[in-house]
Amino acid sequence: MFRTLRDAFKIPDLRKKIIYTFFMFFAIRIGAHVRTPLINPEMVQNLFNNNDSGLLGMFDAFSGGAFKDMTLFAMGIVPYINASIIMNLLTVAIPKLEEMQKEGEDGRKKIAKITRYGTVVLALLQSLALTIGLGRGGLFYDYNFTSVIIAVTAMTAGTAFLMWVGEQITEKGIGNGISLIIFINIISRLPFGTRKMYELATAGNKLIPVILLLVIYVLMIMFVVLIQLGERRIPVQYAKRMQGRKVYGGQSTHIPLKVNMAGVIPVIFASSLLQFPGTVTQFFGQATGWWASVINFLKLNSVSGAIIYFLFILFFAYFYTSITFNPIEVANNMKKNGGFIPGIRPGRPTVDYLSNVLNKVVLIGALALSLIALLPVILSASFDMNVTFGGTSLIIVVGVALETIKQIESQMVMRHYKGFLNS
Repeated sequence: MFRTLRDAFKIPDLRKKIIYTFFMFFAIRIGAHVRTPLINPEMVQNLFNNNDSGLLGMFDAFSGGAFKDMTLFAMGIVPYINASIIMNLLTVAIPKLEEMQKEGEDGRKKIAKITRYGTVVLALLQSLALTIGLGRGGLFYDYNFTSVIIAVTAMTAGTAFLMWVGEQITEKGIGNGISLIIFINIISRLPFGTRKMYELATAGNKLIPVILLLVIYVLMIMFVVLIQLGERRIPVQYAKRMQGRKVYGGQSTHIPLKVNMAGVIPVIFASSLLQFPGTVTQFFGQATGWWASVINFLKLNSVSGAIIYFLFILFFAYFYTSITFNPIEVANNMKKNGGFIPGIRPGRPTVDYLSNVLNKVVLIGALALSLIALLPVILSASFDMNVTFGGTSLIIVVGVALETIKQIESQMVMRHYKGFLNS
């Protein structure tokens, strides 16, 4: 990876893109330290002391600590992620959007425009719900209509700015801008986690558990790399056909089915759904009676909560994959272009074969995701330590790093190829 970055700096165009990306990272981290006006930071710190590893902790990790400090970027890029997921779901459910997606570049631009508007609306609603929900608990020095409007406007503008930065990085920088924003925010919390580990190792007499934890995390990173790069390749053969005097087709290719086709989406959905009741309850005080039993039953560090978490990940892995990959559409496109899977007849048998292979691949990916997501929870209970760097963050960081390096390498190959042609 470091060798790729070193070689990329030798190419002027790539060097400019990388430097531009780093400048944008700098702007993101500066904005993450500008506090929202009229906010009482002590109240938010007390709230996080009681729930630093739950749903609020995940939001804080995605925002790079901005959520915990209630800065301009407190909402982070989460509203954009939610808007993108909603658009993916609506594209399947609404034929008009599905047609728009198939229109090519113009259709994608229209969907991107709708996603931007949806991001602003979701950021507005989420910041409004947050300020009103926490406002009664002392979020503001002076809780009134003006303070709420100022805070909501500032947070919504912060999310809109991050969305613009992400698009600029995608266009003028290196990699996917939105993914890189989440990446740099998660990475920015590593020094704090390292300091906690150091304090535990020196003051808490837990040197051996800390060393074991670090070794396990290295093995987890290797496992995540294996899962992210793993794929099942289905061979496809295209028949030869004559058009005039030219012969087309006849080549062999493959359909790559990634092991982790759904990415980190199942983990985010599962953890959000599982921890949502407990997080909302904290805004209104302590749970009592039967509701307290429900909250304890759903806690991630309990056996029942871990089992439900595992089942949620399985469900959302299959659900999201069924939306993003349609075996019927793939089989029809192969048939139109004269392609077939060796040994499998075109049409319904191809659809059944693709569905069967896809179900097996998704199961392996979902089980791997469950292991990565639950292992930090198991480690926290086993070593009696608060493991701040969770499985979700690990999957995102490794996945974005691999994808970015791939893009840099592909652009380097393209530039070397152009140079070869010009010479």
